[in-house]
Formats: sequence, C-alpha cells, structure tokens
Amino acid sequence: MPTLLLQDGFKFFFYANEHLPKHIHVTKAENFCKINLEKMSVVENYFKKTDLQKVIAITKQNREYFLDKWDEYFKG
Repeated sequence: MPTLLLQDGFKFFFYANEHLPKHIHVTKAENFCKINLEKMSVVENYFKKTDLQKVIAITKQNREYFLDKWDEYFKG
C-alpha cells in the first residue's frame, strides 16, 4: 500500500492491487474517500464537507504527481 503524501493529517495512497480508472484513496482518523484522478470526481466519501474540500484541493495540487506515481508503480 504505497503512501504518496501525508498532509494536514490526511494520508493519500493507493493499494498494491489497484484497478482502473486511476484513483487515490485518502484517510484521516476513521474517515476516508476515493477520488478518480482522471475525472477529478469523488467516487466514495465519508468525510465532512470541509474536510472533503481540503482533500479535493490537495488532490488538485498534487494530481500530476499522483498520476506519475500510479504509472510508475503499475507500469502505465
């Protein structure tokens, strides 16, 4: 389970056996969400609105990095 980023208490990662479309998982405490990196859409969410807004902003800022890491890990 490669961790890509720890920021503001949020952990951004993907699992070793992921599937398409390219996406990122985010956790903080007992809450989590899943964001499609290609469409920048929320697939699943258990965060409060304010936390989700922070997660989306951080994901947008790091989208290219996350996509590069996905391609590197899963070989394209």
